[in-house]
Amino acid sequence: MIHFTKMHGAGNDYVYISEWKNPITNLSELAKTVSNRHFGIGSDGLVYICKSSIADAQMRMLNSDGSESAMCGNAIRCVGKYLYENDIVKKDTITIETKAGIKILTLTIENNKVVSVRVDMGKPVLEVEKIPYKGNKKYCIEEKILLDQQEFEITAVSMGNPHAVIFVDDVENFDVHYYGKILEHHPLFPERVNVEFIQVIAKDTIKMRVWERGTGETLACGTGACAAAVAAILTKNCNQKLTVELLGGKLQIEWENVDASVFMSGTATKVFDGILEIDL
Repeated sequence: MIHFTKMHGAGNDYVYISEWKNPITNLSELAKTVSNRHFGIGSDGLVYICKSSIADAQMRMLNSDGSESAMCGNAIRCVGKYLYENDIVKKDTITIETKAGIKILTLTIENNKVVSVRVDMGKPVLEVEKIPYKGNKKYCIEEKILLDQQEFEITAVSMGNPHAVIFVDDVENFDVHYYGKILEHHPLFPERVNVEFIQVIAKDTIKMRVWERGTGETLACGTGACAAAVAAILTKNCNQKLTVELLGGKLQIEWENVDASVFMSGTATKVFDGILEIDL
């Protein structure tokens, strides 16, 4: 039996399992099992919270297809909530080890419950070889790309995982599934890519839909919201503080300049606890 907690950040839902309650080794297969919305719990993936020798805790994030990603901005807020409310790390500032480095979380607490979390997401990576993106320039900012005979302009950013940001006129009616799937597997991105389709509403607001590699369209993506905000600021479409409106809710993003960290603020919501009765 496996004890788990179902949580979401802006509708980006994951199954959370901790090493303190359940030491797990076969994370990839377990991620595929629990993520199935018909035969499992149902989620965008699995987050395994474990011990760390260099931070308060470590998070490992697996997509619904079993592949592992370096970071998830929405999930890490929920990790902070889990650690605090389960009395594992009883502090309002928490460090989390990820495959994208150590992230610092600042918790807003009311009545011993975490109501929101501000995350230092680190500096965005713009150099194409580090994203990685197979471009012939140092940066990929508003570079033209052809997807099934349709021309788009993409801006490539890494927030610990690769993102391609595309500005569109009407994100609500855009065919995210069709073009997201094509770009996820595009040969220009050797490790595949998350794709953000964004519409500029105002200097301080963008609307976004996201196609996540290994999962498909999700209601929100924290690293994607950060990448989208960076792209919007770089291209002078938006100011340095903005709200990203996602299908599952809103995130606040701040980024001052290329030498600064991106800060993301948003909620973390617990849905329920449960026990999964499967053989490991």
